[in-house]
Parts: sequence; C-alpha cells; structure tokens
Amino acid sequence: MNFANNTCTRTDDLRTYQHQLYAVVYSVILAPGLLGNVLALWVFKVYIRETKKGVVFMINLAVADLLQVLSLPLRIYYYITNTWPFGHPLCMICFYLKYVNMYASIFFLVCVSVRRCQLIMRPLRFNSSKQRGDLVICAVGWLLVCLCCLPFPLLRNPSNETDVNSSTLGSNPCFSELPMRTVSVPAAWVLLILAELMGFIVPLILVLGCTFLTAGSLRDSTAWAIPDRGEKRRALRMVLSCALVFLVCFAPYHVTMPLDFLVKADALSSCALREFILRCHPVTLCLASLNCSLDPLMYYFTTDEFWRRLSKPEIPETFHRRLSCMTGGENTEN
Repeated sequence: MNFANNTCTRTDDLRTYQHQLYAVVYSVILAPGLLGNVLALWVFKVYIRETKKGVVFMINLAVADLLQVLSLPLRIYYYITNTWPFGHPLCMICFYLKYVNMYASIFFLVCVSVRRCQLIMRPLRFNSSKQRGDLVICAVGWLLVCLCCLPFPLLRNPSNETDVNSSTLGSNPCFSELPMRTVSVPAAWVLLILAELMGFIVPLILVLGCTFLTAGSLRDSTAWAIPDRGEKRRALRMVLSCALVFLVCFAPYHVTMPLDFLVKADALSSCALREFILRCHPVTLCLASLNCSLDPLMYYFTTDEFWRRLSKPEIPETFHRRLSCMTGGENTEN
C-alpha cells in the first residue's frame, strides 16, 4: 500500500499492524490449506470421470487454492522480517498469484454451482459425462483470469522504490507496499468497476440464483427435474457452501476494495475514516485468503465421493488382484 500521500495516518503503526495481521493469519492458513488441497487432489483423481458432478471444476479449484498456499511461506517471511531478499520477479509472481487464486476460485465456484443446479433441474440433458467440454471451460477460465489479473502487478512501479520513504517501508518493499504507477482517475474507476462487476457481482448473482433454483426443486416436483430428494439435498448443500464461501471470503473484500481505492486517491478528508478503512481492508484481504482452507471442508461435507473415499480407502490394485486369486476370483472389498 502506498502511503506517500497520506498525511494524517500514522503509517508506522498501520504497517506494523498489517504485517502482524498477515503473518498470523497466513501462518494459520498454511498447514490446513496445504494438507486439505493436496488431499482433495488425491481424492478427486479417482473420480475424474464423474464430470457430470463438476469434479473437474473442483480439481481446478483445488489447484488454484494450492498455488495460493505455496506462496504463503514467502509472504510470511516478508511480513515477519520486513524485508524481501528474493528479488523483484518472485515478488511479482507471489503478488500476482494472490489475485489469480481469488478470481479463479470465484470462477470455479460458479462452475460447480451451475453444474450441480443443471444436474438437478435438467438431469436428462446434463447427466452424461462432458469431460471435453468441462476441460475447455476450465482452460478458457484460466486464460481469462490470468489475463484479467495482469493489471494488479503491472500497476506496480518498481522503478519508484528509491523514491519511497525507506524508514516507512523498510528495505526491499514487496506486494501491495510497492509504489503505484500513475493512472488517470477515469482509467482507475473503469478497472475498479470491471473488477467489481465481472469479478464479484455477476458471479454472486449466478451462485445465489443456483441456490434458489436448487432449493426450489425440493418444494416443486416438475416433469424434467430429478426425483431423488436425497440427491437434491446433496446438491443444495454444495451450492449453499459455494454461496457461503462467497459471502464470508469474497464479499467483505469487494466492499472495502473501492473504499481503499478512495483512500489511495486522497478522495477522503476524514483522517478517522481513512484509518478505519486502512485497518479494515487487510482483514477482508485475509478473509479472501481463507477460502483456500474452507474449500477442502466444503468438499468433505458436501461431496459424497469425497467422504466415501476418505472413510473407506480402496485396496491397492495389485493387492486386490492377489487377494482375488487367493479367494478363487471372488471380488472382495473392505
């Protein structure tokens, strides 16, 4: 965050507060996020063919979360030591992955919600495997997210590092503490509105729409909807979990993001309000990072394939064949 123009905020206190907050939250997220997403990838590779339930989308969601988790140790080191000795390119990669993870997670949560809703509302049309189509959707989604997130690192100007007060930012500043490039106010507002609209508001409407449609299918029996109420409840748990992740992790951040922009643009005159926003925005950024630990919990409690695989591990194939031969070809399962 660039505090160069902020004359009424205690920058040293704010920076200490932010670094301590980030170091603690990222340290808490690191272990469960790493273990949960590695475990999710191990489980979902068994069910890769069940694309009708959006398993391919959940695999890509776990990959996006894992990329975020793998960058956390370097972030923790920076916020504890107040220095970045790993070079500017790696700083920008970690900074970039933060936003790629956020908006890739949003994209794939929408895909999972839409697919589960489609399976409930139009089972005859969407009950067949569509692996190739899902893979195309995932590839296009990654491409769009990576392209749309490029402004975040490109708007940082490392050539101005020497112009920043070193006593405020310490040696080798990184991440959001890098100085901003000069951008016109209209251009900045266009980028902000696009990020809010396409990155959050439209996806949230889609997820909430899928939630209401899936919940409505439990009350109304239509000729084309799936009759299995148990399957409907499982689908409702999934889309409700997606909506909960949106509201807990992403909604607060996208509320404070335009307010943080107003502070950086010196559009707010109240020092108390400015400091309040500068203290709230890091909290919402931490909540946005929390999704990489919440998503594995969503898989376990809402995906029957996931908890079935964990609660009843399969016998290794080689041992299974030997056991079958010993029992005269009988197919034995534990």
